[in-house]
Amino acid sequence: MADEATTFGSELRRRREAAGWSLAALAAKVHYSKGHLGKVETGTKLPGDDLARHCDAVLAAGGRLVALAGISAPDVPLAATAPAHDGEVWVMTMAPDGSSRLVPMDGRTALGAGAAFGLGLRPQAGSSVAAHHDTVTTFRTLFEQVRQLGQVTSPSTVLPTVIAQTHTLRGLAGTASSPRREELLRLAARHAEYAGWMAQEAGDERSAMWWTRVAVEMGTSGGDTELATYAFVRQALIALYHDDAAGTVELAQRAQAGSRTSRRVRRLGALREAQGHALACDYDQCRRALDRAAALSGPGEDGVPSNPVIGSASVSGDSLHELVTGWCLHDLGRYAEAADVLDRELLTFPGSARRAYARFGARRALAYLAAGEVEHASALTEETLDATAMVDSATVRHDLRRLTHSFVRWRKHGPVRELYPRLTAALRRPLP
Repeated sequence: MADEATTFGSELRRRREAAGWSLAALAAKVHYSKGHLGKVETGTKLPGDDLARHCDAVLAAGGRLVALAGISAPDVPLAATAPAHDGEVWVMTMAPDGSSRLVPMDGRTALGAGAAFGLGLRPQAGSSVAAHHDTVTTFRTLFEQVRQLGQVTSPSTVLPTVIAQTHTLRGLAGTASSPRREELLRLAARHAEYAGWMAQEAGDERSAMWWTRVAVEMGTSGGDTELATYAFVRQALIALYHDDAAGTVELAQRAQAGSRTSRRVRRLGALREAQGHALACDYDQCRRALDRAAALSGPGEDGVPSNPVIGSASVSGDSLHELVTGWCLHDLGRYAEAADVLDRELLTFPGSARRAYARFGARRALAYLAAGEVEHASALTEETLDATAMVDSATVRHDLRRLTHSFVRWRKHGPVRELYPRLTAALRRPLP
């Protein structure tokens, strides 16, 4: 019964006094005023995400304070993002002004729409194009170019192209004989998986899960079992952005469990698992997952050489590991450490990787702001907004919303006053 009555404030006071710290001493460490912390301890004010994580870290609470703050519960159950039912397809529609959107339809309606608009295009049986080796080589080159384009522009620019290429490859596979058929299906599956990522970046998680499911089906038909396990990494990312720590960890662990899973997918799964543990403020489990990921890196991790690299192709293995480490340190409330790690990696970041730069740049700005370096955080947020304006990322906006909320208590600072209108405008701009 005593444990049930424990609140964040009472546990914070107990741990602070056990450490021999005054309110002023704790305030200096977490960059909040003594008066604010006093109100949190008495329950007059609720702790925010940053404060709860920072207090948990400096008092070595092992996630106890974060749990009492109730900030790691998912905002939407992961089940809400489950793949569509069988028979449903997603159709790319185009308006007269050139804008496009994905629309779910049942299979029969989609076939009728295709016939009505003269879109029932399909390669003829026995097509020499499908059988030619150069066809696969050309489409793989196009895929790499589309992924490069996706790093510097909006999903609305990339999705029509990658979806069209997916359908074309699937159609060619239907007219080809083995082993070319399987090769075409494997490449079509990688296109479909990337379409799922772009759909998530456009803020459409239902479509993202549908395309991921299609990728798994085509990959399996083409003899590529890697996408079936990598799909858990993708689903874990959706859970992560719903603040679902337990769901993130569970899905990431499933990605690592397959006996035939490549080292790369297991490494990506371990990195995602680390992010889930960090979200729950479990430092020890997070560090174990990061160590496991480090042990899986190196030559031979990329799986089948003939297939495009699965997962991020814009950030190298070692750099990705460090970036995720910085991300985790932020969620663990170790803001100064997170800022140092992210600084080191982002200063040498390739200029072509604007989408990845925006994502980790927003996390770096959050780390500096939580560490009390308001002016520098403002300048870094400006840089992040420059990159975000180019790529229109729903996942980056997740952290931009956190920045907007966190900047409120610094709104009288000159740099924040200048930044705030641009930050709020970026969040009002509709996603593609």
